[in-house]
Amino acid sequence: MNRVLAAARLHGMHPLMIVGIPWGIVTLSFVINLAIWATVGVGEESPGAFTGGLLSLYITVLVVFIQSVTGLMPFAMGMSLSRRTFYLGTALAALLTSLAYGAALSVLTSVEDATGGWGVRLDFWAPGSFDVDNAALQVLVSGAPMLAATFLGVAIGVVMKRWGPTGVWSLAVATLVVTGGLAILVSWRRAWGDVGSWLVDQSMVTLAVTIPVALALTTAALSFAGLRRVVP
Repeated sequence: MNRVLAAARLHGMHPLMIVGIPWGIVTLSFVINLAIWATVGVGEESPGAFTGGLLSLYITVLVVFIQSVTGLMPFAMGMSLSRRTFYLGTALAALLTSLAYGAALSVLTSVEDATGGWGVRLDFWAPGSFDVDNAALQVLVSGAPMLAATFLGVAIGVVMKRWGPTGVWSLAVATLVVTGGLAILVSWRRAWGDVGSWLVDQSMVTLAVTIPVALALTTAALSFAGLRRVVP
C-alpha cells in the first residue's frame, strides 16, 4: 500500500502540470466568456444560453493523464515500481483528482448561482441542466465526467506507450469508423428522434454520473490490460 501511495504522489511532483495548467486554461476560458457575456449581453438577449468553455478543463486533464503514462511511467519503473503498482497509484491519483475537481466545481457553481451568473447570467461552471442545485450531488455530476476523462487519458497514454504513433492513429481511425458507423445506422433507421427522446427521458444522474463512471471502469480495465505489456 505504501508503494501505491508513493506512485500516486508522483503525480503531484509537478503541481503546475496537474493543477496549474488545467485551471489556468479554464480560468482564461472563463474570463473570455465573462467578457463576452458582459459586453454583448448574451444573458439578457438569450436567457438560458450557456457556454461549453468548461470542456477545456476536462480536455486538459485528459491530456495531463496521457502524459502521466508516457512521462511518469519510465521514471516510476526506474524507481523499481511495478507496472501494477504504478497503475494503482495512477488510478488513485485519478480518483482523488476527480473528487477534488468535482468539489471545486461545486463551490464555483454555488457562487455562480448566488451571484446570478456573476451578474451577467453566465452559466459556465455547470452549464445548462448540469446545475443540479445540490452541492453534494454537484460534486458527483461534475466529478464523474472528470473521472472518465482521467481514465480515458490513461488509456490513450497506454496506446501511445505500447504502439506509438501507429497505435494512436489506429485508435483515432477506429473511433471515427465506429462513431460514423453508428451515425449512419441511426440515420438509416431514421431513429434520431428516438435517440433524442431517450436522452431527454434519462435523469441527470444517469447522464452525468452513471454513464461516465461506466466509461471510466471500462477504460480502466482496458488500460490495465494494455499496461501489463508496456515497455518503459
